[in-house]
Amino acid sequence: MRRGSRLTHRPVARPPSVRRPPHPARCPPGVRHRYRGGVNDRPEQAVEAAGPGAPPPTQHGPTGHDAEAAPATSATTRRLPAWFGPPDVSLGRQLDAGGTPADRPAAWLWLLYAALGFLGGQVLAAVFAGIAAGLAGQYHQLSALAKLAEPPTWFVMATLFGLWGGFAGAAVLASRLRGTKRLVPDLGLRFRWVDLLLGIPIGIAGQFLVALVYVPIKPHVHDFNQRFSAPAQRLTGGSHGTGYWLIVLATVVGAPFFEELFFRGVLLRALARLFGRWGRWVGPALAVVISGVLFGLAHAESLQLLGLALFGVVLGVVSYRTGRLGMNMVAHASFNALALSAVVLPALVGVRGLA
Repeated sequence: MRRGSRLTHRPVARPPSVRRPPHPARCPPGVRHRYRGGVNDRPEQAVEAAGPGAPPPTQHGPTGHDAEAAPATSATTRRLPAWFGPPDVSLGRQLDAGGTPADRPAAWLWLLYAALGFLGGQVLAAVFAGIAAGLAGQYHQLSALAKLAEPPTWFVMATLFGLWGGFAGAAVLASRLRGTKRLVPDLGLRFRWVDLLLGIPIGIAGQFLVALVYVPIKPHVHDFNQRFSAPAQRLTGGSHGTGYWLIVLATVVGAPFFEELFFRGVLLRALARLFGRWGRWVGPALAVVISGVLFGLAHAESLQLLGLALFGVVLGVVSYRTGRLGMNMVAHASFNALALSAVVLPALVGVRGLA
């Protein structure tokens, strides 16, 4: 190399730096996203919990080569036709995802609202009965009417409307004050076509289950049949003509709606949040059993307590499994319809002595 000569240096080609995509933001352990009610609105996109043990998010269908290699699971995992709607999400998974009530303090307040609603329903029932008695010109006989084995239709309807007002008030308070202010997703007030397919057989089977439970008790109770059918007779005995159909409509449609809204919509959800997943299944079982027993006690019928509590447990299992109230209401309606049929149908054809 000559002195003074100028050398040209060629830059050495370096491989381009590989930039790694940033890691997705992760929630710290134990911290979960706040649930806004989407579980009941879109169950297929329901569980959106972060942290250890959270279920994986729903994956959209693969595309390209992956679509050819992916197994066709839609036909095997979906046991019901598509028109039945998206699959249900259990109440336990909804609560794990932050469903209402969001925490234990909120659950305690839900129980308080339930107690206030129940007591308020008793007060409203008395007020509505007094107003109806005044309109009927029988206000001074109100206490005697309340003791009748077969009170008039207007008295029965007035007391039912009062009780339902208290039940609905508890649900509205829970949703507005310690919920998302959306009653439908907060309480799982959603229906599907499958509710008719499964709910009606559940209600009918519940009647046969209750009858089976009372088989060993029946011989030890004096006038068992008369005493056992007394509640249904009290509802329908004083009604005639159109009054029968009003009572049937109230018992088969109104009572299942408002009672399920209260006992499985408010009480069961509050108890499920309080007990959580303790013992994996012990907590949910306690919530279901306690709500069922309270359901039986609320009817204030000593002989029917066992059967009503048992059916309340059945309804609690259905509600916990589906995470909503639609199937419960259908099962409850068919249960009540079958119970009334033994009283209403013979009376309609004029053979009340067979009831």
